[in-house]
Amino acid sequence: MDLVIRDARVIDGTASPSYRADVAVRDGRIAEIHREGAPGPRPTAARILDADGLALSPGFIDMHAHSDLALLRDPDHSAKAAQGVTLEVLGQDGLSYAPVDDRTRAEVRRAITGWNGDGSDIDFDWRTVGEYLDRLDRNFGGQGIAVNAAYLVPQGTVRMYAVGWDDRPATDTELTRMKQLVAQSMEEGAVGMSSGLTYTPGMYADDAELTELCRVVAAHGGYYCPHHRSYGAGALEAYEEMVQLTRTADCALHLAHATMNFGVNKDRAPDLLALLDRALDAGADISLDTYPYTPGCTTLVAMLPSWASEGGPEPILARLADDATAARIRHDMEVVGSDGCHGVPIEWDAIEISGVSVPGLSTLVGRTVAESARLRGEEPWVTARQLLLDDRLGTTILQHVGHEENVRQIMRHRVHTGGSDGILQGDKPHPRAYGTFPQYLGRYTRELGILSLEECVAHLTSRPAARLRLADRGLVREGYRADLVLFDPSTVAAGSTFDEPRTLPVGIPHVLIDGRFVIEDGKRTQVLAGRSVRSARRP
Repeated sequence: MDLVIRDARVIDGTASPSYRADVAVRDGRIAEIHREGAPGPRPTAARILDADGLALSPGFIDMHAHSDLALLRDPDHSAKAAQGVTLEVLGQDGLSYAPVDDRTRAEVRRAITGWNGDGSDIDFDWRTVGEYLDRLDRNFGGQGIAVNAAYLVPQGTVRMYAVGWDDRPATDTELTRMKQLVAQSMEEGAVGMSSGLTYTPGMYADDAELTELCRVVAAHGGYYCPHHRSYGAGALEAYEEMVQLTRTADCALHLAHATMNFGVNKDRAPDLLALLDRALDAGADISLDTYPYTPGCTTLVAMLPSWASEGGPEPILARLADDATAARIRHDMEVVGSDGCHGVPIEWDAIEISGVSVPGLSTLVGRTVAESARLRGEEPWVTARQLLLDDRLGTTILQHVGHEENVRQIMRHRVHTGGSDGILQGDKPHPRAYGTFPQYLGRYTRELGILSLEECVAHLTSRPAARLRLADRGLVREGYRADLVLFDPSTVAAGSTFDEPRTLPVGIPHVLIDGRFVIEDGKRTQVLAGRSVRSARRP
């Protein structure tokens, strides 16, 4: 054996009771599990790691990650590796960097600068999904990346490619082209398709268009992962829409960051869960992910009404610069409730500026828009409008609109998985980017008892692996890949806070990918064991 992890408390990912065992690793896989008291000799190896007092679990799978460029620029990537994350799912919310042509590549880079930076430090030498996944594999001189990565083909980017930024139905020719792009992306290894149905241009697609694309995804064995049309005033209707759409398309559904936010949804998590239970009992294939925090995180430009975002970044800036049009935008946001803000009138004292693209604006970071406006002696809209113009739409925000009881109830559900939705950009990013998985293990499991430790690990490992159709990940089982986490159940905790969001967790001394230590004795090694994880399904 290459390694034996001795006397570990094995939490195998099945939600079954834990047990004490030696776990032996050879050639990147779990070669033997020798339970305490079992007959026969204990395995030996060149290296023995004493795990007494530590739990051993499968590596955690982040079902909603925004590390699409971070994995290419940062070989360390401790934001995820130190949490025990061994696999991230990229391409989220309908906007990412493949498939693209030259026009689309420039447009999508500009559109999601707030998520991933402008990419000026990246050599964009790919166009297709397959080429992007190849790039991950040969990054850093062929060594690879920090953690493994799977990819969802982004429906908004596909629409941008085939239709552009117009708010109109796709023509038959354009729909055919979108279906071809989705099929090609799935054949090249995408595990499914994402949408951002409060983000342009993906939100301009009607249900008939989305259904046709989902049929393609289903034919390739993938799943649909929508950020649906409302998490606010129309949340339940938006969830129901996605359930019905995917049932019509006979496509598996994974609901992204499945929250019930804003005042209109306080104490309404049971309504959502009842809706999902009815669909599951009727045979629907549904899963969901959440992050264990109440505030959300997105870009400030995402709050605008969709009509103001038609055409892409430059037309948006032109509308904001025009006083009459800006007045219309303000009315929609503050009085009507724009679709960008989920049909709820915006509360400027709940919008905290978390990051800016222009360094000279950094004094605003950490304050709400309302607070910044008071300091400047102006109305919040005036501050927000000027910030969007000065920062060229690159501002990220935290939106403090969640409800703790909703968070707790949803994470208990039988199809729940963990997803950080972690945006790594900005001076004060959401602490979920650095803390989601130890937050589940520490606060919600050990301190609050919302889940048992065995249940929590299953939510973070085997359930997402099943959704991704991974035959050899997500369990501590002989023959499976040795993507493993060793943590101390009595001390594991998120170090990140809203004041210090980049603080690393505690209580996770060892993380292995393919049997190689990426975290050892609590420190990041130089190992780059991550690779692209591609769907093997074909129609």
